[in-house]
Amino acid sequence: MSAKKLLEGVRVANVGVALFAESLAAQNAPVVQVDWRPPAGGDPKMIERLDSLAACDAANDAAIERLQAAKPVWVDVGVAIEEVPGMGERTLLHAGPPITWERMSGPLKGAMIGAALLEGWAQDAEAAEKLCASGEISFEPCHHHAAVGPMAGVVSPSMPVSIIENRAPDELGGGGRACCTLNEGLGKVLRYGAYSEDVLARLRWMAEELAPALRAALRAMPDGLDIKNVIARALQMGDEAHNRNVAATSTVARTLIPYLAEAVNDTKVISRVAEFLAGNDHFFLNLAMPAAKASLDTMAGVKGCSLVYTMSRNGTDFGVRVAGLGDAWFTAPAKNPVGLFFPGYSQEDANPDIGDSAIMETLGVGGFAMAAAPAIVEFVGGSTAEAFQATNEMYGITWARSRDYTLPILDFAGVPMGVDVRKVIETGIHPVINTGIAHREPGVGQIGAGVLRAPEAPFQKAFEALVEKMSG
Repeated sequence: MSAKKLLEGVRVANVGVALFAESLAAQNAPVVQVDWRPPAGGDPKMIERLDSLAACDAANDAAIERLQAAKPVWVDVGVAIEEVPGMGERTLLHAGPPITWERMSGPLKGAMIGAALLEGWAQDAEAAEKLCASGEISFEPCHHHAAVGPMAGVVSPSMPVSIIENRAPDELGGGGRACCTLNEGLGKVLRYGAYSEDVLARLRWMAEELAPALRAALRAMPDGLDIKNVIARALQMGDEAHNRNVAATSTVARTLIPYLAEAVNDTKVISRVAEFLAGNDHFFLNLAMPAAKASLDTMAGVKGCSLVYTMSRNGTDFGVRVAGLGDAWFTAPAKNPVGLFFPGYSQEDANPDIGDSAIMETLGVGGFAMAAAPAIVEFVGGSTAEAFQATNEMYGITWARSRDYTLPILDFAGVPMGVDVRKVIETGIHPVINTGIAHREPGVGQIGAGVLRAPEAPFQKAFEALVEKMSG
């Protein structure tokens, strides 16, 4: 009897060496190759450590319920010095874990130089650089001040910031706030380290005209703008809420414009604001990020919780924070993204990964939801099949599926939510992140976009710290 006859009506799942599956596939037999590997690479000591953290399960259930219940709402636009907790008059906030001027990458230094010029602390780039190196400016992570920032993430005292409030019930962590600057658009912008006069002129217009107009429109809205609802709807419309925000930005603009027309008397201002929103598909990112932070911060401090509530990079280091380990950062060198580059640039020009925007993947969207947005591969590289694979892999390292953020292409399955350091160690699968790519030299700006995997070391360090804390 032939192998083909023998296999009639049989469906095969092959675990182990792929050669068997390939042989069956060559005979047109239905076969699935299962990508199975022993937990923690089969290391008995590591498996024992994993077993010692079984008590994290109940804490994770409690923390994930807080995350599921979060209701981030855009309530206002203010000025950083007035709205960002602990913001000093000579403070510049940045993305990622703490870092000193000496260790900053080119784009982060460029953004700091631009911020110093914007604030009027220096008259030219050379003087601004000297000031930044002098020790007179305090450089602190956005995450330490209830804020986030894409790419360099720079926030200076006079910058306008959007304010997101979590309107979940108090018993589920509601009431927290998070801030973020307004999105400038793509290309030659401050967050990518550019600081030419046209960059600064755009930022001044945003502070002087855009921010007051948005503030007036928001204050005319009775209940603010529900960002959770916008993200949920955008996932149904082809966005993944990190590097693709076309649907979300359009939804926000459509919602705002009537209130803008009602609250602002100058039709030319309305026209310029509408034109800016129409020409900036990434405007929503700077609303989604603080919404994600306000949601995830509800898990911080849940005793025994092994879920990650922060993933971020500063262009030099990649860092994570785990709910059951408080404010401690666990870091490793940031990796270089691989992707698509603007004409004239290549991989050699790319800076290591940078930005607080990995807060979107921490929430469960962005790279985790690429199956919702196969068109994203045209912007960050790769294939549609790889986009689906990335989402499916992330289910293997997360604690739950979102009740609200669902993926139509996967029969409306919830996005993978709650990165569990235990599962990262157990599976050897690392979070996938969509990202923009900055030039490694200050002053240049964005040169492309790509995808990468988070480094292993921060999760390994956090895992060991959790084992030690839980056994103490």
